[in-house]
Order: sequence, then structure tokens, then C-alpha cells
Amino acid sequence: MRSNLQEGTGNAQSAGDVLGSPAGLAAEATVCAQLLQTVARGDNLTLEDQLRHWSEELRRR
Repeated sequence: MRSNLQEGTGNAQSAGDVLGSPAGLAAEATVCAQLLQTVARGDNLTLEDQLRHWSEELRRR
């Protein structure tokens, strides 16, 4: 598992500790919403279908 060391704190957090957690779900939903907003503005149009699928998946979790 990959770890991210928080500089200056001496604390390491494994990506596996976050993925699948409520905090990880919130982070995914935030990123997905931000990317969907770019689609609404006319950017990243090629990603629209994948982003909508991702958002539906997130709602089912």
C-alpha cells in the first residue's frame, strides 16, 4: 500500500485507509461534482458519459 507522509507531523496515512471510508466517498463525490461542473460549462465533454456513470455509482454507495 502506498503511504503519504504528512510533512512535519510524522504521521503517515495509507491510501487504503481512506478509500472506501466515508471521507474517501466524500472526496470522490466532490471531485466528480467539480468535473461535472466543467462539463456543464462546455469543457471535458468527452468525459461526460464516464462522469455521469461515476456519479450514479457514487449515489448507490
